Amino acid sequence: MIRFVVLAAFALSTPALAVEFEPNDQGFTEFTMPSNNVDCIYVPAGGTDVYKTSDGEAELTCDRVEPSYVRVMLGSTGKAERITNVGDASCCSAENIFEYGEVWSEGPFSCISATTGIGCTRGSHGFSMSRKAVKVY
Repeated sequence: MIRFVVLAAFALSTPALAVEFEPNDQGFTEFTMPSNNVDCIYVPAGGTDVYKTSDGEAELTCDRVEPSYVRVMLGSTGKAERITNVGDASCCSAENIFEYGEVWSEGPFSCISATTGIGCTRGSHGFSMSRKAVKVY
């Protein structure tokens, strides 16, 4: 319950405007926070020509650069997974800037961008990322 209250407070911290991003030429959607510290990649159900998810369903992955490199993956089931030993670190080169106060939704996922960080959900599971903390549930 506390996690829901924290995310709800996070989501209500700024008025939200819906935004849409077009998939790139490889078939996935990438967007970056204005701080250039968090980058997210959405892979649709069925995957793309260059990447298939482990279960064939949609997947959302976000990487945070500072103060330490952390990746969070949110798949089609279960809670988000925090990965601290990232072997293929590559963050924050997307042309799509996820401006503060915007909300993005695609497939089963929704994210909100705020000056305090990013929060993403899929049903009752999700995560939040900021320079201060990474929380998964």
